[in-house]
Amino acid sequence: MAKIGFIGLGIMGAPMAANLQAGGHKLYLHDIKNPPATLIDGGATVCTSGAEVAKRADIIIVMVPDTPHVEAALFDENGVAKGLTAGKIVVDMSSISPIATKGFAKKINALDCQYLDAPVSGGEVGAKAASLTIMVGGSEEAFNTVKPLFDLMGKNITLVGGNGDGQTTKVANQIIVALNIQAVAEALLFASKAGADPAKVRQALMGGFAASRILEVHGERMVKRTFNPGFRIELHQKDLNLALQGAKALGVSLPNTAMVQELMNACAANGMSGLDHSALCRATELMSNHEIAQA
Repeated sequence: MAKIGFIGLGIMGAPMAANLQAGGHKLYLHDIKNPPATLIDGGATVCTSGAEVAKRADIIIVMVPDTPHVEAALFDENGVAKGLTAGKIVVDMSSISPIATKGFAKKINALDCQYLDAPVSGGEVGAKAASLTIMVGGSEEAFNTVKPLFDLMGKNITLVGGNGDGQTTKVANQIIVALNIQAVAEALLFASKAGADPAKVRQALMGGFAASRILEVHGERMVKRTFNPGFRIELHQKDLNLALQGAKALGVSLPNTAMVQELMNACAANGMSGLDHSALCRATELMSNHEIAQA
């Protein structure tokens, strides 16, 4: 049984922590809100700060929304860094800036501790099912130590390279996901406006070369109009912003990523930033004055 700290118990963090607890590990929890009662009832200990989590746990996992939140969780006055002692491992499973990640890793390494950036893909469904894809940057030694914990949360787990490479991989993932959501939205909107049943069109396409996980899951959301968040538009906006900032720094052009970011901006401007990112289809629907399907 490992002593695991978990900071950030939202839509993704709570089920991830639950899977670690189900695997027999002792949890030390901290969140801006009260941690889920189910975790506490299962034996988890609630801590008053990240520093307390770091003092009591050997491996500290952070799962919060954005780069500033990770920085605060790690380096604020009562942050994780204040409670670390030599030999502990910090694992950031948030999706944040690869450049900032490298800086965070250096600060944690300077405390004689190891650092892994290990962002995930799979959304709330994957978090609950322990089927997340986990993209890891850091040392092989730290990865091998934490791998049994990753196995309790995910299925496709890859050590990509050094610190920052996990976050770079996640940004690449989010580019692909965003562009595929938009492709599915345009295809289903076209079919619907032409008079075809979008549900049957989706079913037919699932058997051909256009089949994808996005068509399967998010295409169904578009048809059934179920936009309750598994992964919010505002979070995907943040990830595409990281992609575009990185593109500028690297001197590369990502024209389609920029286009989809603008469509997400349009959704946010119309009050949809808290909806699931499959609701990206709403931007094109508004421009076309036609919905893929009726609720």
